[in-house]
Amino acid sequence: MSVEYSVADRIARVTLNRPERMNAVDPATEAELEMVWRDIESRADISCVVLTGAGEKAFCAGADLKGGDNGIEKSGLQYWSQSHPHGFGGIAYRKSMDVPLIARVNGFALGGGFEIVLGCDIVISADTAKFGLPEARVGRMPLEGGMIQLQRKIPHNLAMGVMLTGKRFTAAEIASYGLINEVVPLAELDVAVQRWVDDIVACAPLSLRAIKQTVNRTSHLPPAEAQALRTPALIAALVSEDAGEGVRAFQEKRAPVWQGR
Repeated sequence: MSVEYSVADRIARVTLNRPERMNAVDPATEAELEMVWRDIESRADISCVVLTGAGEKAFCAGADLKGGDNGIEKSGLQYWSQSHPHGFGGIAYRKSMDVPLIARVNGFALGGGFEIVLGCDIVISADTAKFGLPEARVGRMPLEGGMIQLQRKIPHNLAMGVMLTGKRFTAAEIASYGLINEVVPLAELDVAVQRWVDDIVACAPLSLRAIKQTVNRTSHLPPAEAQALRTPALIAALVSEDAGEGVRAFQEKRAPVWQGR
């Protein structure tokens, strides 16, 4: 299996497990990832997802370009003409996942790997990580999220500087663009990620889903229309038992006990 997936204590952990290929994504890996995302979407016992790459060298180096049975052999036109409704890795611009997604960036996040990062809600990076969209340097384009997402997340000139040069950028540089929540030494990466996970899991599960679903479904709308939209997860959270439990716990000065209903 090129993707490791486990769930425990309301936390899903997903690891791209192809360190010998810098965790590059081939068709088989892409299919495995899609199965994982669908499983997460179908479950009610997950409050947070942590996505990372195996080893210390790479988070994900993008598409596997080395050819062979598992590599990408299609022309750019053939690749672009195929349907990729959720972007690279099935996550670069996926809107159907209502669970918070953390990118644990342990190394190179290049091409599609950077596009995966752009699809995450929170990004925690080792200070040794490198980011970039080098597609133009090999006669390609960042088709599966880069050209779509980056310009929506940071100022135009910064986005174009990344895409039109194909350069590699440090974690500190990408953090200065507003794309990383926290940069830490590699040795402290797991501690930092766990701190963010703990804070997320401390929140009501239905509130988390309502927030993410509403953000995903209203980001393209004017404020008045966004405010008026009643997403299913929002309604479920408002009428939930947990909504009452949160108020009672606050009044009683204790930690809430979430039921997820």
